[in-house]
Amino acid sequence: MKFLDLVKVYVRSGAGGNGCVSFRREAHVEYGGPDGGNGGHGGRVWAEAVDGLNTLIDFRYQQHFFADNGRPGMGKARTGKDGEDIVLRVPVGTEILEEDEETVICDLTEVGQRFLLAEGGNGGFGNMHFKSATNRAPRRANPGQPVVERTVWLRLKLIADAGLLGLPNAGKSTFLAATSNARPKIADYPFTTLHPNLGVVGVDGAEFVMADIPGLIAGAHEGTGLGHRFLGHVERCAVLLHLVDGTSEDVVTDYQTIVNELVQYGGDLAFVPRVTALNKIDALDDVEQAEKHNALEQASGGQVLQLSGVAHQGLVDVLRSVRIEITTRDAAAVVGDDGEDTQESGGTWRP
Repeated sequence: MKFLDLVKVYVRSGAGGNGCVSFRREAHVEYGGPDGGNGGHGGRVWAEAVDGLNTLIDFRYQQHFFADNGRPGMGKARTGKDGEDIVLRVPVGTEILEEDEETVICDLTEVGQRFLLAEGGNGGFGNMHFKSATNRAPRRANPGQPVVERTVWLRLKLIADAGLLGLPNAGKSTFLAATSNARPKIADYPFTTLHPNLGVVGVDGAEFVMADIPGLIAGAHEGTGLGHRFLGHVERCAVLLHLVDGTSEDVVTDYQTIVNELVQYGGDLAFVPRVTALNKIDALDDVEQAEKHNALEQASGGQVLQLSGVAHQGLVDVLRSVRIEITTRDAAAVVGDDGEDTQESGGTWRP
């Protein structure tokens, strides 16, 4: 199935049905009076997060969604039928934006969560509604309210616990394939990965979801390469695993390139906890491995792990470090849900 994470859709609610002007006319019934019913309510347009979807490809082939109009009222005090609602079923993690593609209307992060995109029009009152002691034969009825039309964008941000970052050919897809059942495309040329991949990773009896996104390059925030289009998929992650290609001539420059792109992207992505790892150590001799490891630790100001996705070296240690960050996030969320005092902080950016 083709991956699609951004689509434009047009929605329109149903108009309310018109009220009815009618008078009761039956044999042997004198002064029957008004009996025009109200119009039905127009259908609504909803967006609902459902399980089992991880792409917006369904909206590639249908972009227009129109709810049914309410039926008009009828005589004998009969109310018109309400219009059928229409539901846009989207993957969990979908953001809905205004037509400007910047203003976020809502964020559907849980299965079953719903948002009303367009309210249906109310049905008009029939003449029976206007009957009073001083107006016993009203000859007026209200029209139904008109439709509501709007254009919105659907933007999918995958729900993952950990995200993989790195330059093209840093070994992200190989790492995901080595630690999960995911089978991303792997080749020896840049930009092998063209869309995000998800894999369920297990370590020490615990499982978590990891996302692999296309590689970043210098100037991505200005649209170079694949740009920042896919960075939104790791915004929700508890931790980012930054893989640095050990066979590169300058691992420090490679590391700083990715960090700079995170900063340029904006938001809180630069403050998300990161685990840094030197990859492809199986292709290095002991001296070169030590030199690059030390240089990377000095540049990052923290611990740098070492691994090889191809040779399956150091994978468990890396996964354990990632798991610790996820557990810390989950524990903090539980404390917040219990209503205990929690101090919010903007965090400290770690270079």
